[in-house]
Amino acid sequence: MINLSNSEMERYDRQMRISGWGEEDQKKLKQSKVVIMGVGGLGCPASIYLGAAGIGNLVLVDKENSELSNLKRQILHWQKDIGKPKVLSAKEKIGELNPEIKVEALKTEITEQNIDELASGATVIVDAMDNFKVRFMINEVSVKRGIPFIHAAIYGFQGQMTTIVPGKGPCLKCIFPVAPPEAERFPVAGVTPGMLGILQAAEAIKLILGIGEPLIGRLLFFDLEDMTFITCEAKGDSNCPVCKEHRAKRKTDKKTAL
Repeated sequence: MINLSNSEMERYDRQMRISGWGEEDQKKLKQSKVVIMGVGGLGCPASIYLGAAGIGNLVLVDKENSELSNLKRQILHWQKDIGKPKVLSAKEKIGELNPEIKVEALKTEITEQNIDELASGATVIVDAMDNFKVRFMINEVSVKRGIPFIHAAIYGFQGQMTTIVPGKGPCLKCIFPVAPPEAERFPVAGVTPGMLGILQAAEAIKLILGIGEPLIGRLLFFDLEDMTFITCEAKGDSNCPVCKEHRAKRKTDKKTAL
C-alpha cells in the first residue's frame, strides 16, 4: 500500500485542499507515470509543473542537446547547460525542486521501432513535440494501448491543444487527417509554449484524478496577441485508419465480456 510521507503531506498540502483532490487522490499522482515526449518549449513547463504536483514517475524523452537559441523558451535549460542533453538538464532541475519523485531521462530519438517501448506503462503521454510525424506515432501508440495523451502545438503567439482518450473521443488522425504544413524553424514567442505546457500539465492531472472536464472531443485555440481563447468541437471519423480497427475491437471485447 502506497503512503505519503510527512514531508509530502506538507509539500502538497495546499493542492490537497482543492475539492476532489485529497490525500487518496495525491496517492494516485504518486502512483502515476507520465511520459513527456519532447523536453523543449512545451515539455519544460509541462514537466516542471507535473513534478511539482507530485507525479511519482516522470519519463523525459528527447534526442537533442541544449542550444543558445533554446533558452528564451525552454526554461529548464540554462546558460550552463548549453551542449548538455536536454533530458539531463531538465532532470537535474526537477530533481532539485522535488526529490521525492522519480525522473527518468531518455536521450533517444522517437521512432516507430521504439515508441511502443517508450510508452509502456504510461498513465498519460504528453505530446511536447514540434512535428506531426512523431505526433502521429504517439497517436497510434495511444490508440493501440489505450493510453490518453495530450496534444499541443504552437506558432508565434498562437497555440492549440486537445486531449485524446481512446474510446471516449476522436484521435489525432481523426482531427488532422493530413499533417499541416510545417517549417523546420518556425517563429515562436517564449511565453506561448510556457502557457500551453502548463495547460498540458493541468490536463494530465485532471485525467489522473478524474476531476473537471478534459478537452476530449474539443480543440482549444488561443492567440496571445489579442488574448482570445476559443474551443470548438472536434469530431471523430468513422473511417479513421488509426482508430477504426481498435474501435471495432473494443466493441467486440465488450460483447464478449457480456
